[in-house]
Amino acid sequence: MSDFANKLIGWYEENKRDLPWRDTKDPYRIWISEVILQQTRVAQGYAYFVRFMERFPDVFALAEAEEDEVMKYWQGLGYYSRARNLHAAARSIADAGAFPATYEGVLSLKGVGEYTAAAICSFAYDMPKAVVDGNVYRILSRWLGLDIPIDSTLGKKQFAQAAEELLDKSRPALYNQAIMDFGALQCTPASPDCQVCPLADSCVALAQGKVDILPVKQHKTKVSNRFFNYIYVRTGNHTYIRKRTGNDIWKNLYEPVLIETDTDLTENPEAFVLKLQGVLKKQADVFLKPVRLGVKHVLSHRVIHANFYELVLPEDFGDLEGYQKVAMEELHKFAVSNLVYQFFSLILKPNNQKI
Repeated sequence: MSDFANKLIGWYEENKRDLPWRDTKDPYRIWISEVILQQTRVAQGYAYFVRFMERFPDVFALAEAEEDEVMKYWQGLGYYSRARNLHAAARSIADAGAFPATYEGVLSLKGVGEYTAAAICSFAYDMPKAVVDGNVYRILSRWLGLDIPIDSTLGKKQFAQAAEELLDKSRPALYNQAIMDFGALQCTPASPDCQVCPLADSCVALAQGKVDILPVKQHKTKVSNRFFNYIYVRTGNHTYIRKRTGNDIWKNLYEPVLIETDTDLTENPEAFVLKLQGVLKKQADVFLKPVRLGVKHVLSHRVIHANFYELVLPEDFGDLEGYQKVAMEELHKFAVSNLVYQFFSLILKPNNQKI
């Protein structure tokens, strides 16, 4: 075992976090934890994991569930394609009769990439597969002094090779858990405490004063702006919702009446009312009550600028094309985005309704 691996594991044995997916070799539980923790902090993911496992204790329970229920259990975690892929993969595993026991089989599951496959196979099966995620990129970039962009083809290849060479192949599960926790707790993105780092005496970045500039990325994420105008249409004790379709943001989640525009229409209310009348397709007095304006919802590749409104229509208004009519007390059964949840909270909490 290399000195690098020895120091990492020594640090881990003193500082490791007590997490429910650590004391198992069950590939299903490990898979669920890894998918939940993609783009999610451990502090937030912990409670979701416990609740998810209580409802879906094995892959067959998950496979048998309806997608709407899976999405509801995922609500609040974001990146909802993870839940859709998880559910689809569970059904393929159930059809096969058992969780795949090879790296290639795990990698073939929908939504599983090289990092997740390596994590599952090392933790569940003790396969000598090195995990390479953001934590590992950061640790290796600093310790080795590598300034090649981590998002370049050459960079990915070089870091993957370095990770494989440094892996303690006799204890891959322990090593991978150690390097992941080390990146999360010690070699952090900002202001790492290098004075107490066990790798300080051999860290190239520390010696060269480059800790704050490594790792390097060559591309910045292009962020787009979208303008959402949500309307809670109240007809007596009912409202209207629809399921988002296609491959757009928040696919298969529910939302109230939405008018998306190219710009913020708060300064042009007449144009907004005309658009709304086009959705209603019936003669109706339109008096929009602003609930909250100028809400900014930041996602990884886009910023949603949202306005929330309420519109009261006669109880006998009837159907709204493309939407389903539901009772207020039933809304909590539908999976929605965090943004819509925020809107519904403003409407429903004052009425003591579940959300």
